[in-house]
Amino acid sequence: MQNLFAYVDHTALKPYTTWDEIKKLCQEAMEYGMASVCIPGCYVKRAHETFEGLNICTVIGFPLGYNSTESKIEEALQAVRDGACEIDMVINICNVKNKEYDKAEAEIARVKEAVKDNILKVIIETCYLEEEEKIAMCKAVTNAGADYIKTSTGFGTAGASLADVRLMKENIGENVKIKAAGGIKTKEEMEDYIRAGCSRIGTSSAISMLLSHTGKS
Repeated sequence: MQNLFAYVDHTALKPYTTWDEIKKLCQEAMEYGMASVCIPGCYVKRAHETFEGLNICTVIGFPLGYNSTESKIEEALQAVRDGACEIDMVINICNVKNKEYDKAEAEIARVKEAVKDNILKVIIETCYLEEEEKIAMCKAVTNAGADYIKTSTGFGTAGASLADVRLMKENIGENVKIKAAGGIKTKEEMEDYIRAGCSRIGTSSAISMLLSHTGKS
């Protein structure tokens, strides 16, 4: 069970999330040994100052992705200054739908260059992409030097699917890991995604998902 918690990015990204909810999320992540908390950028500095040793992730260009590259870079740099160690960025889906894959790759590369050794996860929002586009983004994420490819924001028309994770596994480079997010609700589903190749699971339901099997709450 502890091993499963170690895969979790404990997530709270609703637009009305309160500081009390963020504090609870952070406390849970530390108690159960989760990989990180994934929280809105406005809470990063406060969480960093309140919870020593907590691994903090935040999102940029979220959830639609069509912000300018320059704004994504500045947003990422500010997050790092505030204490984030991991950045989940949304690709420019417009570029992908226009088949301008080189532009999407160049943006990822620029953000990765900006955040340096901090982990960059690239959300490709699979629900909006055709198979050819998903494969192209696997190549782009690999070529740009990002650390992870991520399925979904959780705000699109659908979340993660095992089929998409398997497609990613076949097409990413050996240095790229996979994060699945959106719609994973049970321990069994989580285990299926890990077996398919995921190194991280983004969810707001980790506690209920995993502790329901132990009789705890």
